[in-house]
Amino acid sequence: MRAVIVAAAVAFVISLFGTPVAIRVFTALKAGQPIRSLGLASNEGKNGTPAMGGVVFIVATLCAYVTGHVALTTLPERQIAQEKPTMTALVLLGLFVFCGVIGFVDDFLKVRQRNSDGLSAKGKLLGQAIVGGGFGIAALYVASTNGQAVASEHISFIRDIGWLNVGKVGSVIVFVFVITAMSNGVNLTDGLDGLATGASTLVLGAYALIGYWQYRHWCADETYARANDYCYQVRDPLEIAMIAAAAAGACLGFLWWNTSPARIFMGDVGSLGLGALIGGLAVATRTTLLSILIGGLFFIITTTWVIQIVSFRTTGRRVFRMVPLHHHFELAGWSEVNIVVRFWTVAGVCVAVGLGLFYSDFLAAVG
Repeated sequence: MRAVIVAAAVAFVISLFGTPVAIRVFTALKAGQPIRSLGLASNEGKNGTPAMGGVVFIVATLCAYVTGHVALTTLPERQIAQEKPTMTALVLLGLFVFCGVIGFVDDFLKVRQRNSDGLSAKGKLLGQAIVGGGFGIAALYVASTNGQAVASEHISFIRDIGWLNVGKVGSVIVFVFVITAMSNGVNLTDGLDGLATGASTLVLGAYALIGYWQYRHWCADETYARANDYCYQVRDPLEIAMIAAAAAGACLGFLWWNTSPARIFMGDVGSLGLGALIGGLAVATRTTLLSILIGGLFFIITTTWVIQIVSFRTTGRRVFRMVPLHHHFELAGWSEVNIVVRFWTVAGVCVAVGLGLFYSDFLAAVG
């Protein structure tokens, strides 16, 4: 637990005090976010606000991960099994960084061209597919420290579903889909000050708890496994908890500067990276289907966006005033702060229900 807390605290401090530095640097470089004129009250006065803030919490998470491993060296002998970086960390942090790079290219093009177009939708999807496919292959085909792969050949809910074996190739395809869907889900949610940052903090915090709980009831821990019939067959859960906690702490520190009125935006470098990391956490913890509930706000916003697109292209009618969904409520007269707080509430309820299901499965198994 010490390493997890240290990682979260270090990431929070770096992000909290590093973000003002990034604000000054991006302002000096004139790396302001071009805002489309959509007639939305939330867009007024935001043109030119520094973007690419996601760089701060990505760097903070990486630094915190290294610091967390330093803390691991002080743990009792039984707990040092994960002292060295693992394939799990390579996959999770790789997704975070490389999908962040795709977002950085998008943000850079927006700033350079002085418009909100950036990288094309096809370009983003292609980049996400390449990154997801590469790390999906690593997660399925490269064994980690104990000979077990990071991802599973089964579709998972709270753990692997035995009869849903899709094979390695199928699992790589599922991996790419999860990473792409979650990455774009967070990206769509990032439209109001602090909305995606706060929701991501809640989801990442949930995965820090799940990872640590799995570590305490891990099949690879012979002391626990010998005395109990139920354990979690996952790879490197302490790594998972440490990375999730570090990312949550980094987002919380960034949120101080990202709440309304935001002094900096996370940009696509932040939203695409965060979504990819959350998708990777879902696969690594064997909670792929449960992540739909834990990240319920992202799922709702993505689903309503799909409904709007399909409805308009097939019937010419719009179901919502505007998508993503938060803009629908903005046009309905809700203030930006009201929307963000209420959407955070929805995200929190989804996280709480998801964690409740996760824990109830454990109670049912050991009871």
